[in-house]
Amino acid sequence: MKKLLLVLLTLALAAGCSTGKDAVSQGSSFQFVAPGGKTDITYDVADRKPIPNLSGDDLMNDGKQLSLADFKGKVVVLNIWGQWCAPCRTESPEMEKLYQAEQSKGVQVLGFDVRDFDRSAPQDFVRDRGLTYPSIYDPPGRGLLRLSGYPVNVVPSTIVIDKEQRVAAVYLRSLLASDVQPLVQKLATE
Repeated sequence: MKKLLLVLLTLALAAGCSTGKDAVSQGSSFQFVAPGGKTDITYDVADRKPIPNLSGDDLMNDGKQLSLADFKGKVVVLNIWGQWCAPCRTESPEMEKLYQAEQSKGVQVLGFDVRDFDRSAPQDFVRDRGLTYPSIYDPPGRGLLRLSGYPVNVVPSTIVIDKEQRVAAVYLRSLLASDVQPLVQKLATE
């Protein structure tokens, strides 16, 4: 009986969390709500909202700062990862593959490393996998708090940003290069 009550309470809480608008934006700021629990969300041009400028320490160059604003005019694939994350081990070479294939067309992959409190571990991860795209080092993930409504606990996840620094897509799962390549190619020609 207790188990049934616990299940019903859990379902009631989950239903309460899912009510409300499945909206992309509130006012002029980026608001993420997963409509119907989707893990792949793309936005039409008219529905794209600017993403706040994310910045932080360059993972591989202590003391150097990286900023999303550094890549204005480029399509940015912002990949949120951590060296402790098992799916990230498969995804990171795919992000490198995407970067190598599309960088000459104006596409930038930018990593965002979270929950790695010893900087040497993610640095080794990058070196061991031969990753050449830059990553922002943000152990507590404070920079992601600027993304109002974004589920910061989903690692890995990826946000695709158009040339005007607006959110074009959000993926709350591990990706292959081929999952996102058609979208970034399309955005690069816009």
